[in-house]
Amino acid sequence: MNAPQIIKTPSGEELVVLPRAEYDQLVRAAEEAAEDAADAAIYDARKAALAGEASLPAELSMAILREESRLKALRKWRGLTQSELAERAQVTQGFLSDLESRRRTASAETAAKLAAALDVPLVWIDG
Repeated sequence: MNAPQIIKTPSGEELVVLPRAEYDQLVRAAEEAAEDAADAAIYDARKAALAGEASLPAELSMAILREESRLKALRKWRGLTQSELAERAQVTQGFLSDLESRRRTASAETAAKLAAALDVPLVWIDG
């Protein structure tokens, strides 16, 4: 980086003269900093929104990333068979299988029963 030239105007204001390439580099750096600040603000807002909610344990997140449905991952995490969970939630095993394979979606009432049967927050079922 070359040393910038400083020019003083008759009113006393100081102006800095620098090569165009250095100016362009500073503009790019400022744009990247603004983008990073926007990303940080989004992260902070989402983190604050989740502050009151329980987050998924790591092993559940990993199961979901391996393409398991959230419901299936929760059932396995609780050490239950489909039949056991179906009985606890008062649904049929076939219906539970359809929910786990995403062939069907749970009503609000069914989701609440599943959450209670699994002893997890409802948002874990709906999310």
